[in-house]
Amino acid sequence: MSNYDNIKLEKGLYASGNFTKALESLDPNENYKGTSLEGLDAYQRQLKRFGIRVGGSGSDVVDKFFKTSDSAVLFPEYVSRAVRQGLEQADILPGIVASTTVIDGMDYRSISSVPTEDEKELKVVGEGAFIPETSIRTKENLVKLRKRGRSLVASYEAIRFQRLDLFTVTLRQIGAYIARTLLKDAIDVLENGDGNGNAAEVVNCAASGTLAYSDLVNFWNGFDPYELNTVIAEPAVMAKLLGMEQFRDAAAGLNFHGKGDMITPLGAKLLKSPAVSSGTLIGIDKSAALEMVKAGEIMTEYDKLIDRQLERAVISCTAGFAKIFDGASKVLSV
Repeated sequence: MSNYDNIKLEKGLYASGNFTKALESLDPNENYKGTSLEGLDAYQRQLKRFGIRVGGSGSDVVDKFFKTSDSAVLFPEYVSRAVRQGLEQADILPGIVASTTVIDGMDYRSISSVPTEDEKELKVVGEGAFIPETSIRTKENLVKLRKRGRSLVASYEAIRFQRLDLFTVTLRQIGAYIARTLLKDAIDVLENGDGNGNAAEVVNCAASGTLAYSDLVNFWNGFDPYELNTVIAEPAVMAKLLGMEQFRDAAAGLNFHGKGDMITPLGAKLLKSPAVSSGTLIGIDKSAALEMVKAGEIMTEYDKLIDRQLERAVISCTAGFAKIFDGASKVLSV
């Protein structure tokens, strides 16, 4: 039975850290199967309830959220979603993270397995013989979680008549800032390790300052038993890669010439980031190199956004990174 228009909205719904999930416990999505509201989540149904349009040329003004005490409770979730959109649009982390772990606290210790060359082989085991073991241990040091965010400063009087569509653009930009900072943290861990003595192996090009195709081949060849499937390069090194003869070949670079999709002659996905150390590129096995640890999702100071109607509120994300298998990431120094 649908009851989305009778729910009492209050700040306590944010206490769990997931407003939409808390709201859906009061207004389950399954109640709307086969209706015109199917496909909307509990938050979107509340926007419909109060007639709030957050996007498009006909979007409402910010003041629409604060017409009633109930609708005002929806405003922090609107802010969080807009910031999350910006984070996702500017985020290349999904292209380098193998696993994401969400925790409730601030302390997290990842696991580690460092097999020897002999242990990497699955040898024939005779009947009744001892089966070789692979040891998995917790790491000595905790994952460093950092809180990244921005303070949103504005008086309610200054923005109350601003269209939500335009305001969303500003919030998305905050999300983009957070995404770039998280990427910088991730790249730092890939290069320098997570504090457990696991900095990436550095491979030097044959001739200092010169990147040759043979350097890439040797770099790729050194990943066994892992797979070099993702390359992250700083802008200057990216330019050298794209200027290589193998990239100018129409057959080898068909996707790049035809569609602008950047690929390497070795078939790895190519990403660019100024966070990578100057004169280097990082090669990883995306499926085995990096773990992202998050203490919840995007957080907003909902009390200030509701009671004080903006004024100053912090939008933040707390996350850290840990290396999974040491050999799954290496650095090529040009």
